[in-house]
Amino acid sequence: MNGSNRLDIRSLAGALGAEVHGIELLTASHEDWAAIREAFLTHLVLFFPGQSLRPKTLAEVGAHFGNLALYPFIEAVDEEPHVIPIVKEAHETKNFGEGWHSDTTYTELPPKATALYAVEVPEIGGDTLFANMYTAYETLSEGMRTFLGPLKGVNSSAARRGGGRSTGNQFDSVKLKNQDRPLEAVHPIVRTHPETGRKALYINALHTARIEGFTEEESAPILEFLYQHKARPELTCRYQWSPGTLAVWDNRAAQHYAMNDYHGYRREMLRLSIAGDRPA
Repeated sequence: MNGSNRLDIRSLAGALGAEVHGIELLTASHEDWAAIREAFLTHLVLFFPGQSLRPKTLAEVGAHFGNLALYPFIEAVDEEPHVIPIVKEAHETKNFGEGWHSDTTYTELPPKATALYAVEVPEIGGDTLFANMYTAYETLSEGMRTFLGPLKGVNSSAARRGGGRSTGNQFDSVKLKNQDRPLEAVHPIVRTHPETGRKALYINALHTARIEGFTEEESAPILEFLYQHKARPELTCRYQWSPGTLAVWDNRAAQHYAMNDYHGYRREMLRLSIAGDRPA
């Protein structure tokens, strides 16, 4: 049951992801939004093709998922302080979000969700991959789950291992801020989802610098194993964007990876963060 006769929710893969048809988000009813929020918890990432959004209306849609949050390191668009541009020009080679991660884990209150709206996409490439961190945790051995249970990860914006903050100063169309203020936060390596009660793996290949109480050298083999494990193909889905598509994903139980395979093409997206709580 979708909770609304108009919604057509189509699963994209066995692991996670669904495309939602038969809805214009700006005119969605209370019943529609209840069904969407239920599907969000079930599928972890939802895609809504055929939407017509601007920064202000993107923020209006995002507010149905929770309070809006500011992104710490990129200047927002003029029309809406919570929406940032993610633009790669045709001559540029670096890519935002290139590497498996959950957004801004170096903050004390990482976002509950991220919304990403496609304005312009390349003719070929530029897909985004998503991975299910519930299943990543559940497919670990009992011994590994027991070992990881009490551990915490030290997450730092200064780690700079891949896309996003680490490449922001190499884009022509992005204005940075707060570059002299690196952020650091310590979060459980296994977090419990506040709404579903399920446990999910919560480490970030871009920004988890080490395990608390361990050196970087001691942490590295453990973290590298987990990075490889959580990116196994059977835990993922892959989405090919079209202009006008909105994606919303659950940062508490899903990770994403932006493919950098579209050199020579321009890509423009609008991004919005939904405020979250402290991981536990």
